[in-house]
This record gives sequence, structure tokens and C-alpha cells, in this order.
Amino acid sequence: PRIIMLENVEEFLTWCPLMANGQPNMRRKGETFRKWVRQLQKLGYAVEWRVSRACAYGAPTIRQRLCVIARCDGEPIVWPADTHGPRESLPVASGILRPYRVAADCIDWSIPCPSIFLTPEECEEWYRLTGQRVQRPLAANTLARIAKGLKRFVFDNPRPFIVPVGYGERPGQDPRTHDLQTLMPTMVGAGKHALVLPIISHAQHGGRSRP
Repeated sequence: PRIIMLENVEEFLTWCPLMANGQPNMRRKGETFRKWVRQLQKLGYAVEWRVSRACAYGAPTIRQRLCVIARCDGEPIVWPADTHGPRESLPVASGILRPYRVAADCIDWSIPCPSIFLTPEECEEWYRLTGQRVQRPLAANTLARIAKGLKRFVFDNPRPFIVPVGYGERPGQDPRTHDLQTLMPTMVGAGKHALVLPIISHAQHGGRSRP
């Protein structure tokens, strides 16, 4: 073929011979990959590779992959330029790049989403109201991922936030949370602002809470 394009995990760069136990011989890391490239070059191919993230090209994911291009038609290998970048970066601020897309861009927010903390009785009520079956408790691996996300984005978050309480929803009202690094809105004597201390509360066993 005139052009070969390959996409793989970046560990493909470490492709190497195996030891007697079937495990990679990491002392010869990358040896087989380099041999594979040389074989392509002997067949007349120019070979280039890059490790890049899909978010640089508009996909809402940080998935990182190795891309290899080989061509033997004499034409140059041309890699696409980044189209997106970090929101706080100068290229984005100056309009050269668009900001990274986020996970929220590919979520259909019109789909009903039951709470992860539903009890079995509440699951039955949810099914009665929506016709959708839900499984609670969630699978162990799912709960582990949720716990990891809470730790990273809530418990270990270096920027606590203020939550106004006691206000009704009304057009034009301030956001429901306030960054501590921004100016505070009007403070009233009723004490309607609270600094959030996240906790995990168990739905069973008496609702025992853990920080």
C-alpha cells in the first residue's frame, strides 16, 4: 500500500521479545518495535510516529494513543495541527485554538438519571414513575470509581466553595455555588451562606456518616 496508518496504545513503542515465562523482557524494551520500523524502511517506507491526545483535535476525552504513519509514494507525511487546547492557555484566550470539549458536551441531559444513592424501595418507585429499571447498589468497580472521583474532585479539592442556602430559585439570581477566589455576593443577617464540608453518608446501617 502507498500509505499505512496505525493506531495503538503507546506501550506499543516498548514492543520487545518475551522471556521464557511469557512476560516482556523489559531489558530489551522497544527492540521489536524498532526492528518492525526498520523492516518497513527496507521496503521503501518513510515512517513517523507520535503520541497524542484526542482532546487536541476536538474529541471530549483525554485518551492518549500512539499513531504511526508510513508511506512509500514520495509524498511527505503531514500531521494534523491541534485545533483545541486548555481553556486557560494563551492560544485559546487569543482565539488561535478552541477550548477542549468536555464530557458534558456528549451527555444527553434530557435522559432521566436516577441517583446513585437510591434504596431498593426507591428503585421500585423510580420504575413505577419512569418505566426504567435501575440496579442499586451499583457494581463494586463502579462504586470504586465513584469513590476515586469524590476523593480527587471533592475531598482533595484545593478550592472549597460557598453554597447559599435559604433562597428560592428566581430569574437572575446568583449562581448556587460561589468560588472562594471570587467576590462574594450580598451578605444578609440571616446567615444564608455555608462553607461546604463534603461527607459520604451511608443509606443503610443508621445513616452513619464518614468524612
